[in-house]
This record gives sequence, C-alpha cells and structure tokens, in this order.
Amino acid sequence: MSLFPGFRPHTTAVAVGEIHGIVGGSGPPVLLLHGHPQTHAMWHRVAPVLAEHYTVVCADLRGYGASAKPKGGGDHALYSKRAMAADMVAVMHSLGFERFHLIGHDRGGRVAHRLARDHRARVQSLTVLDIAPTLAMYENTTRAFAEAYWHWFFLIQPEPLPEMLISADRAAYVHRMLGRSGHEIFDPRALAAYIEGNATEAGVHAMCEDYRAANTIDLDHDRADLADKLQMPVLALWGATGVVNRCFDPIALWRDVAISVTGHAVPSGHYLAEENPQAVLAAVLPFLRAAS
Repeated sequence: MSLFPGFRPHTTAVAVGEIHGIVGGSGPPVLLLHGHPQTHAMWHRVAPVLAEHYTVVCADLRGYGASAKPKGGGDHALYSKRAMAADMVAVMHSLGFERFHLIGHDRGGRVAHRLARDHRARVQSLTVLDIAPTLAMYENTTRAFAEAYWHWFFLIQPEPLPEMLISADRAAYVHRMLGRSGHEIFDPRALAAYIEGNATEAGVHAMCEDYRAANTIDLDHDRADLADKLQMPVLALWGATGVVNRCFDPIALWRDVAISVTGHAVPSGHYLAEENPQAVLAAVLPFLRAAS
C-alpha cells in the first residue's frame, strides 16, 4: 500500500539537477518540507488529510531523498537555505502555484524560513515544526543543547572527516539520528525511504554541506535580515518532550523575526508529524483556514 494514496510523482529541473516530490489533492496549494535525515515520506500521516482540503506538494530538499545532490563548494553556497529555497519556488512555479502556504519541519523549516524571507509575496502563511530560528539557536547554545544536538557540531567539521566517519556505516547514522524518538514511531516503509534516500556517499556529503552552510553563509543571510520582520502569519509548533522545548523559548524567538506568531508545544518529541499527526493537524488546519 502506498504511503501517499492518490498522490502522483513530480519532477522539476533546477540548475543543479532535479528536485523530486509528489502532488495530491485539490484546492489552495500547500508545500511541505521535510527534516534531517529524512525525505518527503515523513509527511505520510499528515499530507493525505491535508489533501482533502488543499493541493499538497511534498518535495525532497536538495541533497536529500531522490533530489539532486551536487558536490558542495568552499563557501557552501550550493547548500545555503537561499539556494534550497529557490529550488522550492521553482517546484511550485512548475506546478502553476505562485503563492502558497508553507510548512517545514527541522531542516525543512529552515528552508521555509529563508523562502519566506527571500520570496515574501509567494508565502501566504508559514508553519514551522520543532525549530527556533537558526541564528538564535546558535547564539543561545548551551551545554545541554550541544550535548543533545551533537550532530550540529559534528557535521560542520571540514570535509572529509564527518563524511568518512558516517560512511563507515551510513545506515547506522540514519538509525542513530532517528532513534532519538524511538524507531517504533516510524512506518517501516518511511524508515526504509530515509535510509535509501540518504545513506549514500553523495547523500552523506550533502547532509554535511547542509549543516556547514547553516553555520556559515546562512548565518550571514539571517543577520542581514534581522531588522526586517516577516509579515505573513506564522505558526510555530514544537514537541513538549523535545530538545527545542527544553533549551529555547520558540514563541519569543519567532516573534523576534516575525510580526504575527502563534503556536504551542504538542505532546511529542522531535518528529511531530509522525509521533502525533493528530495534534499537528488540529493546529495546522484552522491556521491555514484563517490565513487563506
């Protein structure tokens, strides 16, 4: 049985290759962006319900899943959230959508944040799951956060150290990252997609470049925008038992960068859309209706 019944595959050509994803439903468009080390498959418990009311697009980010995995450069610009966001604008344009709702989890939330900044007229609403803004998280890093999110500081190390260590057992790395919330929450088909999509030499390098960009060029972009707050409505949801809840004040930090922010913790760990999709949908559906 398909994880996304009624959805169809979609491919968009961009400068570095192709961005792969799926499309389903009808109505106003909603773009869903996944986290690390996952693929669009993470939305399988949310997207079909949203598709009862919306046209839902789930895409694999550059460097993840079936999407292009270019070799990174010295400035990491190919994996900047600006470049990854531009891919998603191209995806939506290819489908005929110039304005859309935007939902992102984890790394996808960071791409969504940059997309909302660089392409404001296109974003009708922004929903972020289990993140605070990247700049704020780095600037407010504590020992507790560094111990819990050790991969933030491991993956940014210069090439080829993290690539070499992860490649000793690529599937084990994916399992280790996902194991923070317990593997039992993941559908076996989704878990297999995460391993298949990311546990390759090119996938490992791309994951590292994603984080290297986050620690360098992305921070420069974020600092340049600090005085210019987002105008669209923002919904922030995070896991009540997760690291973001323990180490940060998500609402306060999102209100530092956006004018209209609502949200709350939900009974979940980091992987909200798979651990507690009912709570995610209970918050997202009325938010999307109000923002339409």
